[in-house]
Amino acid sequence: MNNQIIFNIELDAEKTPENITWQATQAGNKPEPCKAMLVSIWDANAKQTLKIDLWTKDMPLEEMNLFFYQTLHTMADTLKRSTNNEEAAMNFKSFANLFGENTGVVKKIETNN
Repeated sequence: MNNQIIFNIELDAEKTPENITWQATQAGNKPEPCKAMLVSIWDANAKQTLKIDLWTKDMPLEEMNLFFYQTLHTMADTLKRSTNNEEAAMNFKSFANLFGENTGVVKKIETNN
């Protein structure tokens, strides 16, 4: 059985995304709106990452910061599952938390020394 993920991008006259929808055959094939997307693909022949990073012009800054914070945490989880490198995953999560604090997405955790 083949499964597909389809992205539809509606551009304005300056070729800036106005609307983005995605649909997956496994999820009922109904288009769902989104404001931003990050897609990374590993090209094994070229040994490099190909990527598509798009967001609509009405994506709020606060939501973009939250999107990146959550994406960084997800990447750390994926790193741990795929490589079993817990130390690297913890370091990645520490960076994600620092990013979250610096952007105001999460409150700084105060520690008593």
